[in-house]
Amino acid sequence: MKFRKFDDKYILRLDKNEEIVETIKDFCREQGIQLGWVSGIGAVNQATIGMFDTAVKEYRSREMNGDMEIVSLSGNISSLKGDVYLHLHVCLSNREFQTYGGHLSSATISGTGEFIVGVIEGVVEREFDPDIGLNIYQL
Repeated sequence: MKFRKFDDKYILRLDKNEEIVETIKDFCREQGIQLGWVSGIGAVNQATIGMFDTAVKEYRSREMNGDMEIVSLSGNISSLKGDVYLHLHVCLSNREFQTYGGHLSSATISGTGEFIVGVIEGVVEREFDPDIGLNIYQL
């Protein structure tokens, strides 16, 4: 991964075989980013996406393999138990131009990935809410 900083924003380039979620999470830890947002595009060859099933309070996941474009990736940065917490959503397009989207659990870059991380000064902690079944903002 390579990056440059401009005011309160970072431009990141992830390279072939880098895993998106862990790489950005590690980057945020190294830069001391505890609150912000993420946006990105790129190409991947593996991804695990999910959708939260509110009836049973769990994620339903789907692993996808093959060449895919990241049509859109967006999400936020917060904290859970003092550590960086990324909440990312993605829309992926395959060779047939079919799109799939959901919560991004993991994805591996196949060509390159271009991301913008915006920093917000402050901290917003998350906490597990048993009624909902998710880690939600504590505001």
